[in-house]
Formats: sequence, C-alpha cells, structure tokens
Amino acid sequence: MAAGQDITVRVPATSANLGPGFDSLGLAVGLYDTVRVRTSGEPGTTVQISGEGAATLPTDDTHLVVKTIRETVESAGFSLTGLRLDAENVIPHGRGLGSSASAIVSGVLAGNALLPAENRLDAAALLDVCSRLEGHPDNVAPALAGGLAISWEEEGTFRSVTTPVHADIVPVAAVPATELSTESARGLLPSQVPHPAAAANSGRAALLIHALSSEPALLPAGTVDFLHQEYRAPAMAPSAALMQHLRGNGIAAVISGAGPTVMVLANGPAQAERAEQLISEHLEATESAEFWRVLRLSVDRDGARVEEHQRY
Repeated sequence: MAAGQDITVRVPATSANLGPGFDSLGLAVGLYDTVRVRTSGEPGTTVQISGEGAATLPTDDTHLVVKTIRETVESAGFSLTGLRLDAENVIPHGRGLGSSASAIVSGVLAGNALLPAENRLDAAALLDVCSRLEGHPDNVAPALAGGLAISWEEEGTFRSVTTPVHADIVPVAAVPATELSTESARGLLPSQVPHPAAAANSGRAALLIHALSSEPALLPAGTVDFLHQEYRAPAMAPSAALMQHLRGNGIAAVISGAGPTVMVLANGPAQAERAEQLISEHLEATESAEFWRVLRLSVDRDGARVEEHQRY
C-alpha cells in the first residue's frame, strides 16, 4: 500500500427504525463525524480524537475506525504500515444516532479510497461490507447514501434503496446524557409478537414511507410502532415519557434507533419550534433539563463522502 496518502471522510448521523420501520428504515441527519487518515512508511498507529469520546476511546489499533481501515485494506490483499487517524467526533455515542455505523462507514470508505482504483469496492459491495461489520444495514445504509433508506437482506446479501424525503421535514433530537447499548435494548425484545401486532405494524411502516416522502401531515399516524418501543421502555423510562408527552400533543416522536434519544420528525419549522417548546416544558417539569441536549437538525441528502484525497 502506497505511503503518503491523505484522506478525509465525513459521515452523517442516522436515526434508525423511525417507529414502525424496525431494522429496515433509517434516516440520515445533519450531524457529522469527520476523520482524516494519513499513511506513511513508518510502522505504528497514531490516533488523535476530539469531541465525543475523546477521553474514553482507544488511541491504538483497537480504535474501531483504525481496525476497520486495516480490515478493508487487508481483505483486498494489501497491507498498511504507518497510519495516523485524526477523528473529529460530533455524533453522540451510545444514544441511538448511529455512532458505531458512522465509525464503520468512515473506516470502510477510507480503506477503500486507499486501495488502487481497480481494487476498490462499488456502492453495492460497500453497503454489504459495512452492514456485515455493523451486523445490520438500517444505520449504515442511510449513512452511506443519505436520505431515507429502506434496507433488507436477500439471499445472504444486504441491499438498500433510498426514497426522497419531503422538504418540509425537520428532525429534532432530544439527546439524554445517559447511554444505552444496542445489545441491552435488543435483549428486552420478545422472541415472538402477536400476528395482529405484526400486521398493524406493516401498515404503519408503509404509511410512514408515504408520510416521509409525500404527506408529512400523516407522520403522527405513520410513526406508531407495535414491535419494539413498548418493550424497550423500561430501559429508558425518561425517554419513553418524553416521547409520549410529545405524541400526546400531536408531534411525531419516536425512539431513535435503540435509544435513548427521542427523535421528532416535525412537519415544518413552526412544528419543530413547537416540539422544542414541549420538550423544554417537559424537562423543566421533571427537573431534568440539565441532563438533555436538544438539537434541531436537517435531513442529510448526500450521505458519506470522501471529501479529500491527496498524496504528499
């Protein structure tokens, strides 16, 4: 592998499930992690982290981005010697906003860009590799492509398509200070659900796609979930209470991914402002405002990008 390469990759945060779209729907939002990767002929790995996780993440070859870069390069039959990673982390960790998917996508895209052009993976292969490393496609698909991604597995291969998102939709994220692992949240799910619940959920997921792409006024109805949020609520009681408060006031609010972030899909800036007001009132009433961040975001429509690739 040639030394002297300098690559910058930017990857958006994502919100998976979106209510009824369990393990199949994900939305890219305008909150970005950026990594800069430089190669040299000298052995060793140097990692510099700023922002989220700066005090806790590893700074050696066990760092997820570094590990993924090396795996991507080695799986193509090449090897790396010296590697420097500078990571600017903005996406909160362990909050249901796709931080691990962002790290994996960053590493795979950077590793792929380091390869000779004739050895690089195409878009379909990138999706499949990232999904396998993450374990599922619902976060990596929108992180790669932007917008609303609908993902599935077919004959052992992960696939995804994107659909346009209505221009009026404004995501608002209420992010608590506490983390929740995806494994812990998934462990609360039952092995089976009643057939009527599955049928009802299918209808709401189909409605959600229509609402997100064409008719945002239907988002409160389209975000009703029958498969996972109720079962996970005991692990994130404050988030569940906030979500119910918002929904009781006509706002389309869901648990983002495995939680505990609450994601609002507002129908225009005025409703986003109303949602922010309701969040503030609820947090003040529960004396917990200091433990939350409220972020008005945008829908990311471009997905992950290799922003710069130079040789020095």
